[in-house]
Parts: sequence; structure tokens; C-alpha cells
Amino acid sequence: MLKTTLEIDGMMCGMCESHMNDLIRQKFNVKKVSSSHSKGTTEIISEESLDEDKLREEITGIGYTLKAVNTEEYVKKGFSLFGRKK
Repeated sequence: MLKTTLEIDGMMCGMCESHMNDLIRQKFNVKKVSSSHSKGTTEIISEESLDEDKLREEITGIGYTLKAVNTEEYVKKGFSLFGRKK
């Protein structure tokens, strides 16, 4: 699994976040997407790397600017009722 963080210019409100999330879900094969207008970021969890050129094209097409893309391995955090092991 991969976590891709997009730095996006132009998101101003919750509706912008929703618009961005909908675009990513419709155009790319992703597991999860979450946007924050206050941070200017969109975080995407996917099984495969995303095409940066297509991301830029799609995001520009709806009026925003993709400033940076950072992709890293994603490790799902576990949950335990018993706390951390020592």
C-alpha cells in the first residue's frame, strides 16, 4: 500500500475538499482519500502508485494547482485494547 500526499493550491472550504475527494475517487483506483483546505493537502491511500501527470491534468482541469506530490509506503496502524508491548 502507498500513501500519496498532494500539496494543492486553491482549496478554500469544505466544499473544495469534497470536490477534490470526488475527483480522485472517480478518476483513480484508490482505497481512501481525504483533503484539508486549511493544510492545502490531499492524502490518498492506494495499492499502486498514481500517475503524476494525470493527477496534475485532472486537478488543473477543475481549477486547482498541484504543487507537489510525495509518495511513501503506507503501513496501517494496528489497534490494541492492551496498549503497547514493552
